[in-house]
Amino acid sequence: MLGIVIPAHNEEACLPGCLAALYVAAGHPALHGETVLIHVVLDDCDDGTEDVLKRWQQRRQSAHVALSWSQIDKRKVGAARAAGADRLLARGVRWLAFTDADTQVSPEWLEQQLALGVDVVCGSVAVDDWSPHAGQAAMLRTHFSQTYNDRDGHRHIHGANLGVCAVAYRKAGGFQPVSCHEDVYLVAALERIGARFAWSAAPRVVTSARTDARARGGFGDTILAVVAAATGALQVATDP
Repeated sequence: MLGIVIPAHNEEACLPGCLAALYVAAGHPALHGETVLIHVVLDDCDDGTEDVLKRWQQRRQSAHVALSWSQIDKRKVGAARAAGADRLLARGVRWLAFTDADTQVSPEWLEQQLALGVDVVCGSVAVDDWSPHAGQAAMLRTHFSQTYNDRDGHRHIHGANLGVCAVAYRKAGGFQPVSCHEDVYLVAALERIGARFAWSAAPRVVTSARTDARARGGFGDTILAVVAAATGALQVATDP
């Protein structure tokens, strides 16, 4: 079996798109019908995220895809990813794939992680829509294209596009229950145990550029920092 973990804090708006993309990826012909378990960890949600999951489970039936969820109240993405991984490992999955609720994976995402034949796959991310940042959208698009290395051999680490074999995950000790950079800490632990890595742009995901970042210091927060820096520089330049 294969496992996919999605942490979620108040994600009722984004989660349907995330799940739709995951179901397509889980049904890729190259997986030959292997069972895929999708587990969403609701972390201190007080919106309709669980209702989305209940409706999805009722309406979307698949012979080889199973959707489940659990709840914690930590407000720590590391704790959420760890809780989801523990649940799926207890079910016997051989591979753990991680993404985020505001992210949509490509149809080949899961198959391409496995096809790389390594212990750990660190994928890149793309942003299709910068419009949430209104007047800063063009600047952000240019900044991202000039500074982000979206190609094989990159050294980016994203919880939104990460895959780990179960054996290596356990040996490395899993995610730390932290508020941010849980993916960076896990990758460092995996490097220490000598895991085989692929820093690949092949498993594609598209993530959001939303302004209400969930994790301080994460990808969304980094975008906000770029906007703040650009706005501050513009203000200094125009002050008399």
